[in-house]
Amino acid sequence: MPARVFGAVDIGASSGRVIAGVVDGDRTTLHTVHRFTNGVREQGGHLRWDITGLYREVLTGLRALAAGFPEVESIGIDTWAVDYGLLDAEGNLLSEPISYRDGRTDAVVDTVHGRIDPQGLYGINGLQYLPFNTVYQLAAEQESALWDRAAHIVLLPDLLAYWLTGELRTETTNASTTGLLDVRTGTWSRDLLTRLDIPRSLLPPLQPPGEQRGLLRPELAERTGLSRSTVVTTVGSHDTASAVVAVPATVTRFAYISSGTWSLAGVELAAPVLTQNARRANFTNEGGVDRRTRFLRNVGGLWLLQESLRTWTDEGRTPELDALLAEAATLPAGGPEIDVDDAEFIRPGDMPTRICSAAGLPSSTSPAEVVRCILDSLATAYRDTIRQAVALTGAAVEVIHIVGGGSQNALLCQLTADRSGLPVIAGPVEATALGNVLVQARARGAAPDTLEEIRHALAQTQRTKKYLPSPVGAQGRFLARH
Repeated sequence: MPARVFGAVDIGASSGRVIAGVVDGDRTTLHTVHRFTNGVREQGGHLRWDITGLYREVLTGLRALAAGFPEVESIGIDTWAVDYGLLDAEGNLLSEPISYRDGRTDAVVDTVHGRIDPQGLYGINGLQYLPFNTVYQLAAEQESALWDRAAHIVLLPDLLAYWLTGELRTETTNASTTGLLDVRTGTWSRDLLTRLDIPRSLLPPLQPPGEQRGLLRPELAERTGLSRSTVVTTVGSHDTASAVVAVPATVTRFAYISSGTWSLAGVELAAPVLTQNARRANFTNEGGVDRRTRFLRNVGGLWLLQESLRTWTDEGRTPELDALLAEAATLPAGGPEIDVDDAEFIRPGDMPTRICSAAGLPSSTSPAEVVRCILDSLATAYRDTIRQAVALTGAAVEVIHIVGGGSQNALLCQLTADRSGLPVIAGPVEATALGNVLVQARARGAAPDTLEEIRHALAQTQRTKKYLPSPVGAQGRFLARH
C-alpha cells in the first residue's frame, strides 16, 4: 500500500509549524515544511494574539505543503486552549483575540463565583480553577463594547478551520477547556450558560475529533496549490489532546506529562473524577480523543525557562541553553525551589528577578543557578502532581511518559525520574503533531482503530529515551499501586 500524506497545522504560544505527516504502514514520519513565530503583543490596552497574521502563515505553510507533498489528503489544526475570537453576524473578526496572559479576568472571578460557587462550577464542568479559563474571559468580555456585536464565539483552531472551509464548529476536546461544557454529557451546559448570561446561539455546534469539518474553500485550494478535494479533518484541536494520543505507551498503567510552555501532567481515564478532593487539589477533567478523560493538572512549564532566556538576551548576556543546562547539572541537589504554579509567573517580564525573589536568592544569582532552580521546581511539581493523580483516582502508574519539547531536556527528565522513583520515557518530541496526523489518518483508514494500537505502533517506531531513577535521587516508589 503506498504511503499517505496528511498535513498538520500545529501552533503553540511561542511558535507554529505546518507539517507533512507521511503514514507508511505502522511508521509515521514528520516533515516540517514551514515554521513561524508566535507571541502576544500589547494593543488597545490588552495582550493580544495576531490571529490574522497566524492565518497568513498557515496559508504560506499550505503552499509549501502542496509544493512538497501534492498528494496530501487532509489537514488538521491544533493550538493552545481557552482563547477565542468574536465574529459578527457576517463572519467578520471583531478584534484580534485577547491572550490568556492578559490580566482582564482579575476583576471578574468573584463575579462568576457569585453566580455559581466554585463547588457547583466544578460539579458541572470538572475543571481546575485557572483565572484565565474561557468562562472568566467571557465574563470580562461582557463588559466590553464588542459583546453586543458578537454573533459567534469561536475557539482559535476552529477559527482557522472556519477561514479555511467556511464551516463553524467547536471541537470537543478544546470545548472541554472553556468551562462551559457539561463534563458528564459532553454538551454545552444550559445551566451554566443561563447563570452566566451567555446566549447559547453564540456557541457553534460541537464536533468530535475524526470527523470531516469541510472541504478547503475552492479559492484557497487555487491559492495554495492544494487539491480541491483536500478536506479539513477535526482532530484533538487542544494541542494536549493530540499529544496524549501520541504517548508511546505499551502498558495501560502510565502517567503522562506534556511538557512545553505549560506542563500538563496526569493520567487517562474512562470517566471524570468530580470529588471534592479532586476539586480542592485543583485537578481538571478535560476531554480527550475517543471520549477519554484527561485527568490532569496544568502545571507551570518551560515558560519559566523561555522567559528567563529572553530576559537575559535582552540584557545582552546571550546565554547558550546547552551550556546553561550542562552547568546546572553540576550544581548540588537540594537547592531552593519555587511554586511553579504561582500566578506571579504567568505574565511576561523579568522572570529571573521574580524567580530569585520567590526562592529567596540574591540578585547576583547566576543564570545556571536560576535554571537549576526552575528544573528542580518543575520536577518536584511533576512528582507531586502525579502522586496526587494516583491518590485521587486509584490509578496504578508504572511509568511516566514525558512528551513534547521538555522531553529533550535530559536534566529535567532525570530529575523527574529521581524524584518520582519511576522510570521516565522521554519522547516523542513531536507528540502533538503525531497525534494530529494519526487522528486524521485513522479517519481515512490509514491508521489503527484504537488509541492503544496507535500507541503500540509509536512505541516501536518513534525515538524515545529511558531515564531510570538513581538510587541516591529516588524519592518516590509510592506511585505504583497493586
